[in-house]
Amino acid sequence: MGNRLSKIYTKTGDKGTTGMATGERIAKFHPRMEAIGDIDELNSYIGVLVASLASDSPYLNQLSQIQHDCFDLGGELSMPGHTLLPETSVTEIEGFIELINDDLPPLKDFILPGGNIPGAHCHFARAVCRRAERHFWQLVDLEPESVNTSAVAYLNRLSDYLFVLARALVRVNNSQEVLWQTRLNKPEK
Repeated sequence: MGNRLSKIYTKTGDKGTTGMATGERIAKFHPRMEAIGDIDELNSYIGVLVASLASDSPYLNQLSQIQHDCFDLGGELSMPGHTLLPETSVTEIEGFIELINDDLPPLKDFILPGGNIPGAHCHFARAVCRRAERHFWQLVDLEPESVNTSAVAYLNRLSDYLFVLARALVRVNNSQEVLWQTRLNKPEK
């Protein structure tokens, strides 16, 4: 592959539009651009999560594949009607979830984001993923024929994966999940 980005600034977005891979220009606030931005933010935050993990973490390969998948999702969005993310990616994420969840104790209470740094990063990525999913659905409502429905399912499973992974990451260094306690049931001191 040659030098694809030989010039970083083009000044073409200075009037509030951005270029798609198709050559079309759309408003920077278009729902498609919201979804692309969310996927970029999600991928970036997964990168923060990866950087917080030990170099021998068993989750690095999974997260690496997910980052590549997120890049493919952004590519799909920039080329309406094209599919880069295969349907099998949804079942792959489901397999990751099952592997991780099998080693976790049953969830009996709601948990708060936190527990340790990797767990907190994972919860943050999960929240960004949920926003991306909402923006994908907004785009599906606006342009149903231009969005890969497997991509929306992938995002839904990915947020589940990030939740389960956060639970697992909290246990890596014997940290504990932070259980939610409403003020209504909290014992007085």
